[in-house]
Amino acid sequence: MPSRPVLGLTIGDPAGVGPELLRACMDDPGLPAACDYRLLGSSAGHQPGHPTQESAKAAWDAAEEAAGLLARGEIQGVVTGPVSKHALGDIGFPFPGQTEFFAARAGVDDFAMCLTGGPLTVALTTIHVPLRDVASLLRTGEIIRVGRHLARFMNRRLGRAPRIAVAGLNPHAGEGGQFGDEEQAIIAPAVTTLAGEGIFTGPHSPDTVFHRAVAGEFDAVLCMYHDQGLIPLKLLAFDTGVNVTLGLPFPRTSPDHGTAFDIAGTGRASHASMLAAIQLAAETAAV
Repeated sequence: MPSRPVLGLTIGDPAGVGPELLRACMDDPGLPAACDYRLLGSSAGHQPGHPTQESAKAAWDAAEEAAGLLARGEIQGVVTGPVSKHALGDIGFPFPGQTEFFAARAGVDDFAMCLTGGPLTVALTTIHVPLRDVASLLRTGEIIRVGRHLARFMNRRLGRAPRIAVAGLNPHAGEGGQFGDEEQAIIAPAVTTLAGEGIFTGPHSPDTVFHRAVAGEFDAVLCMYHDQGLIPLKLLAFDTGVNVTLGLPFPRTSPDHGTAFDIAGTGRASHASMLAAIQLAAETAAV
């Protein structure tokens, strides 16, 4: 292992904002000095704002290069630039997103998606699935599994047992079964188990739990589905949110925004989220 951590930084889709954001981060005084950096991918031959199959393939190639370097120990973490899931799917990328890609390349089945920014941290029980399928996919064991990942992550960051709120699925957390029984049948048993391992409470009404977390009552919220957690996080920390994959043997983070093809190359994109992703990866990288 190098004397200090090396982070791989992928540009994502080179037709998006990834390349310009990384350039801005390299010039930012907030770039962590305790790490070295290796840029992966090239924007040469790609026009900002004009995605192609070739630009999607370049994003895939950069991710594969990062996975190989991680496996060989040549880098100790990765920060991934934004990609187009639709474009990657069109060229045969067999994963819903980069979260699942890096978990597969690392041989990890037990992983979770977490996002943090500003006053809010959330983890997702289900990730990239249609909303209509969420209720049928919820399992007590999955809530427990993701909750444990979230508790370990927050404990490392805070240096103490975190206070984690578990969100309900239905309006008013089911209102005692009037609006659905998932809270009673699936979520509450998970909270009971998790409460024996940390400071977990719930299921809480989803329409108030994020306000309570931001006010300081909770350190993080365990959510039942993608947009339940992403909507409040992006509302509060759109420019500074970070996506982090929990459960991998290395830090993997990314900015919590997309390729922004519509403004790529215009200089209007903020690099704050990319810088925050680099800072979090540096914070958790092995020394």
